[in-house]
Amino acid sequence: MRIVVTGKEGQIARSLAALGPHMDVEIVTAGRPELDLVVPGSIMPALTAVRPDAIVSAAAYTMVDKAETERDLAFAVNGLGAGAVAEAAASLGVPLLHLSTDYVFNGRKPSAYVETDPVGPICVYGASKLDGEHRAVAAASNLAIFRTAWVYSPYGVNFLKTMLRLGETRDKLPVVADQQGCPTSAEDIARALILAARRMVDDRDGRYRGIFHLTGAGEANWAEFAHEIFCAAEAYGRNPVDVVPITSDQYPSPVKRPANSRLSSDKLTHIYGITLPDWRTSTRKVVETLLGGKLTQARSTHSGERQ
Repeated sequence: MRIVVTGKEGQIARSLAALGPHMDVEIVTAGRPELDLVVPGSIMPALTAVRPDAIVSAAAYTMVDKAETERDLAFAVNGLGAGAVAEAAASLGVPLLHLSTDYVFNGRKPSAYVETDPVGPICVYGASKLDGEHRAVAAASNLAIFRTAWVYSPYGVNFLKTMLRLGETRDKLPVVADQQGCPTSAEDIARALILAARRMVDDRDGRYRGIFHLTGAGEANWAEFAHEIFCAAEAYGRNPVDVVPITSDQYPSPVKRPANSRLSSDKLTHIYGITLPDWRTSTRKVVETLLGGKLTQARSTHSGERQ
């Protein structure tokens, strides 16, 4: 099976590219300049040239803070661009797996969000992603939307990598503790998307279509997430870091974020039979990927010095 993924440098695109060969799937990443979501006319030719069996719409404008001042660009990429990808998928007659976000909700629900809960984004980024959902639904019928949250990986810029970087020079770090979510490994997302794509390609009755939530098992606030990261890092020679819980009001930000980003993935488990690992397990795996090699190298260096 050949899956084309929009975007080349995103966490999910890179995770899919790395995982594909291990799951007997050909992953083709398509990004700028050949495929540019800001240039809708580039999308159909780029996807047609690949001749995919399925398309993963992963490319997005993800700079949450900057979107407040770059509204037009955010909507061009996450709205119009996503819609153009959906139109291409419909024209090619292949299933589309569209990635969305917890930011489509306002975060005021006291429990985990389910797929039928009312949406109501509170920032430009969330509104642009919701616009993309609507445009995808309008353009493609063979479609599954996967909302995820708090994505981390060895690639790009993300919370886990930021914590490891800050932890190199600090022994105490204030971290927001009044926002809750489900930390989710991009590798776990990639594996689930490949499994889902296989089911969609063979789908005859449409049972795999619709909106699904796709997040790591369990939940945490940012401070708890950070604490787990630092605990995992200690196994690879990092010094302990004391996480100091603070409120959102104590952390200046140009945009309001949902206080509750927890998404229930029960529907995904029921329909697809897919359940992602506990976020703690996956967090430690990513920390090992990032620091394990460095520890081995450090030990080798010290060994040479002793000799």
